[in-house]
Amino acid sequence: MTVRPDDFTLSTVFEDEAFDNHEQIVFCRDEASGLKAIIALHNTRLGPAMGGTRMWKYASSHDALTDVLRLSRGMTYKNALAGIPFGGGKAVILGDSRTDKSDALFEAFGRYVEGLAGRYITAEDVGISTGDIEIMNRSTRFARGTEATGLGDPSPYTALGVYHGIRAAVAARFGHTDLGGMTFAVQGLGHVGFGVADLLHKAGGKLVVADIKDAVVNRAVEAFDADVAPVDRIHAVACDVFVPCALGAVLNAETIPELKAKAVAGAANNQLAGFADGRALHDRKILYTPDYVINAGGVISIALGQPDQPDTEVVERTRRIETTLGTIFSEAAATGTQPEIIADRLAERIVAQAS
Repeated sequence: MTVRPDDFTLSTVFEDEAFDNHEQIVFCRDEASGLKAIIALHNTRLGPAMGGTRMWKYASSHDALTDVLRLSRGMTYKNALAGIPFGGGKAVILGDSRTDKSDALFEAFGRYVEGLAGRYITAEDVGISTGDIEIMNRSTRFARGTEATGLGDPSPYTALGVYHGIRAAVAARFGHTDLGGMTFAVQGLGHVGFGVADLLHKAGGKLVVADIKDAVVNRAVEAFDADVAPVDRIHAVACDVFVPCALGAVLNAETIPELKAKAVAGAANNQLAGFADGRALHDRKILYTPDYVINAGGVISIALGQPDQPDTEVVERTRRIETTLGTIFSEAAATGTQPEIIADRLAERIVAQAS
């Protein structure tokens, strides 16, 4: 039998560089609904694995596997540093979120989540809405991110955390937290990216924005008096802080030499294409803000939010992201170490100390 590069075999799963000792990987297939999905549980020492479900039209099944493994590992670290009692997990549904959604598909996926009996708790991610989660709730007790299960849409809390993370990055790189008059290049204007742009605008920041959807770009121009850059060139505009809020791997061998920002701080997951890219930023004296630390506000809201209850604790915990990053940046500066390495060490220490 010929094995194509995108085929799964036992060896390709265990040998994938993103595998990183995952506890469990579940491959989900429901022929009737067309569901193809992967659930990855990276580490549950701190508690049940928690992380959203992403729906994306991947180029290959191997790309989907690599993405879910990297995202799942990131959730272990994110939840550890956020101080919530959950481990790391993630799921991806292979499909086009614009054309392939159906009630049957989400109900089938919910049955797979339910079959894990609480070892995995899911919520929204790229391509998944609160309405989709409500459909999953028909077949599982372990999908959150709606008003019935918590505070509803987690994106405003993600945006709030990113805003406070940007403040920490500005303090570390520029020596102050006054964002007035500074220029921010925001890549991606989804629910989180637009929310971040709104907070930066209210703080007096100047915005340059990019998104694949013209309508949301026009909305940002009208609301924030923002300048516009092409999607494939937003990383290269002259600015103080580059704010990636779209998909991952935006920081790579091609884009890093073109960066004019002095700091990178945004909501996107897995912004670094690889370890070498973190080193490249460090060598160029561009401060990198570890993505799984800065974008933890959403998972904090899902973990701690309760229906019909105030969000006081969630907001307080989310604002602490600024303090956590301040600690990471200080240790990185004192030791000459990349911030993402310091963050990894702190998260690994927390997980290792768990019983």
